[in-house]
Order: sequence, then structure tokens, then C-alpha cells
Amino acid sequence: MSPEERANRLFNRVMVLAEAGRQDSVQFFSPDGVGSLCATRHPGRGRALPRRPARAGRGDATAALAQADSIQRAAPSHLFIYILRAHAYQQDGNTSQERRAYADFLRNEPSEMTKSRPEYGDHSDALTNFKAEASRQASRSPS
Repeated sequence: MSPEERANRLFNRVMVLAEAGRQDSVQFFSPDGVGSLCATRHPGRGRALPRRPARAGRGDATAALAQADSIQRAAPSHLFIYILRAHAYQQDGNTSQERRAYADFLRNEPSEMTKSRPEYGDHSDALTNFKAEASRQASRSPS
């Protein structure tokens, strides 16, 4: 298995654990899973891609927001921007910005998925799970 395949498997494992609410396991696996994510294919993106220890420190949220900004400069509607922001705002307890990140994801997802970015294929389960959560959040939001 290549280093990229190992990184992708570990990342997917972290995302599944996060979606299941297994924060102890996320914290155990996350530094390696997130730190090595697609480092060979996406230099510079590996360290802060979707990371979701719900009670992580402020530094993690700040790093995730900075990474989202970096991705946005390169690809203005990349879906990982909204995943990073939603999780960072969740960590900070900023519900209104978290809801906005979910809404932005849902608004940009149809056109972004037509771009066939390799990372979307590599992390399709994580994107599917995040889209489901974004849809749940949208149905709860006041109109």
C-alpha cells in the first residue's frame, strides 16, 4: 500500500469515528490521520484537513480556519473549505457561522462535484456524511 493510500485509509477512519461521536478514538488517530492526509498529492493541505475532535483546543480551530482560507485562495468553492469551517465553528460554539458553513457546502456541492477533484473521490464517504449532516442542520434552521 502506498503512503497516500495509507493516509487516505487513516483519514477515512478518523472521519467515520468522528461521525460516530467516538471522540476518544478521533483524538488517538487524528494527529496521524490528518497530518499525513494526501501529503504526497496535496502538499500544504495535509495538516488541517477535516479534523473533528469536538472538544479540541482553540488552536485546532484557528489552524482549521487558516487552512480553509488557504484552500479558498486556490479553489474558491472547494468543499473542504466548508467542512473545515463547520468543524472549527462547532469547536468554538459559534452556531451561526457553523450553520452558514453547512449552507455554503450545500449551495456549492452540486457544481463542485462535477469538477471530479481527486480528493473528492478519495474522501467520498466523508463528503457524503458531511452532506447528510449539513442537510440535517438545514432542516433544523429557522427560515
